[in-house]
Amino acid sequence: MPNKCEVVVITGASGGIGRATARKFAADGARIALIARGRRGLEAAARDVEQAGGEAIALLAVDVSDHDQVQAAASAAEDAFGPIDVWVNDAMVTVYAEFLDIEPAEFRRATDVSYLGMVWGTRAALQRMLPRDHGSIVQVCSAMSYRGIPLQAPYCGAKHACKGFTESVLTELLGRNAKVQVSMIQLPVNTTQFTWGRTKLPKQTRPVPPIYQPEVAADAIHYAAHHRRRQIYVGIPTAMNILGERVAPWLLDRYLAKTGYKLQMTDHDLDPHGHDNLFEPVDEDRGSHGPFDEQAHGVSPQYELAKRRSLLLAGAGLAVAGAAAGRLRS
Repeated sequence: MPNKCEVVVITGASGGIGRATARKFAADGARIALIARGRRGLEAAARDVEQAGGEAIALLAVDVSDHDQVQAAASAAEDAFGPIDVWVNDAMVTVYAEFLDIEPAEFRRATDVSYLGMVWGTRAALQRMLPRDHGSIVQVCSAMSYRGIPLQAPYCGAKHACKGFTESVLTELLGRNAKVQVSMIQLPVNTTQFTWGRTKLPKQTRPVPPIYQPEVAADAIHYAAHHRRRQIYVGIPTAMNILGERVAPWLLDRYLAKTGYKLQMTDHDLDPHGHDNLFEPVDEDRGSHGPFDEQAHGVSPQYELAKRRSLLLAGAGLAVAGAAAGRLRS
């Protein structure tokens, strides 16, 4: 369970999952360092935290692709609130387009933020947590950590890299017998990502349905931070993608080739002023939700079951034991 007034750092905190996660931790009375580039969104996130019962410091204009900036932000967080208990790596940018339509500088930028941003955040957190042998790091990953899809090569590549990197770090922590924990969250969510990610597509982008609200992801992040869970899947699409990749990847290739384009675009034309936070932030407060509230689910039954897996396993064990005892008596 969370400690009162624990210190939390959240990257990508000005919108989407990061914004919802800040509110979730704030409800515990946490002291939260919010990291992002956009001033208006970050200031609004700080107000959200204060209104929810926490304390906030807004670390503005921190580019997580820059190692030194992340280190400075970590130091500022500890100067303000004390030792960091939880670090959430959520920052990302992307480009929606076919691979050959993406320029090298665009691809590099998406990789630097979405992958190296997680690497530098993890490094800053571990350098402070390991000497104390205490702390929790949560990596906000994606079903695309396991399965690439069309039109998102930079993001899929970065998330695959995040998974491999995190697994490497996990084994090193186990080798040290360290008490610091690292968790991965795999999910598809209705966030502001789909209103400000750079796109070269003709229509408004969207997450592959079914879609879940960012509060579902925030709950999973909060849960992972306080329970020893290597990985948590959120939503049926995540579970099905991972299962499909393991069982019949060739079949999933063909399915995505036929459906992947249409599933990621709405029928709406793009807002010419709505996009592109790749190199510079969209300096607006867009909150945590994307434009798909009417289609998004506020609960994921699959995640709720996953969260209670220990109870389910215990129940199954009791059922088996009861059946065995019944046979012995008969």
